[in-house]
Amino acid sequence: MKLHTREWGSGDRVALLVHGIMTDHRSWGSVGPALAERGYRVIAVDLRGHGASPRGEGATPVERYGPERYADDLVDTLPQGADLAIGHSLGGLVLLHAVERLRPARAVYSDPAWKFAQPGLFDPAVFAQFKRATRAQLTLVNPRWAPADVDVELATLALWDPDTAFALSSLYERAALPGAPAVPSLVQLAGNSWLIGPEDAEALRGLGYEVRRVDGAGHTIHRDDLAGFLASLDGWL
Repeated sequence: MKLHTREWGSGDRVALLVHGIMTDHRSWGSVGPALAERGYRVIAVDLRGHGASPRGEGATPVERYGPERYADDLVDTLPQGADLAIGHSLGGLVLLHAVERLRPARAVYSDPAWKFAQPGLFDPAVFAQFKRATRAQLTLVNPRWAPADVDVELATLALWDPDTAFALSSLYERAALPGAPAVPSLVQLAGNSWLIGPEDAEALRGLGYEVRRVDGAGHTIHRDDLAGFLASLDGWL
């Protein structure tokens, strides 16, 4: 499936951005220009079931929105051999499934949804309820977001297919950490990540991942603390 994309910049280096669940390329509205200023041509996608990209096809949510389908879409849409690829949350899971075929020079997994630090924490019905979230609710859950980010989230939720959340429920029943990285890889963690706990972070270091934490930032690091997000990429840009 060919995905809807948005680009910033015209530099010689290429950066790929893959957003998390419930949102779309607009969640990178500050990151895209920041990378463009650093000499990148930045390409951000809308994953299937999000934004302006098509909905998935199949009889069940897993058939429509399994991680392999998402990964195939990335390979169908994005160039191989980019200088940098960043995936946030669900985007980190999708990038992991596509990275051996996309072969970016470097990969960044920003608080990736590879597993939950506390088993049983993921409830797809709770995620699906965000489809009807109000401005007040989003502000309460994301107190560090700028008002413009709340506006974007309301707009992206209107286009989001909540079946994407139900597709992930069976995945997290058997979720596990990945193997050794296929390309040089940074795992960027929120200050108190509910996805990758301290023991898992150490295990990832042992596998060959660079692991850095952005203290004080919530799950969507780049919207909570853009300066901290970019600073944690020192040496990777």
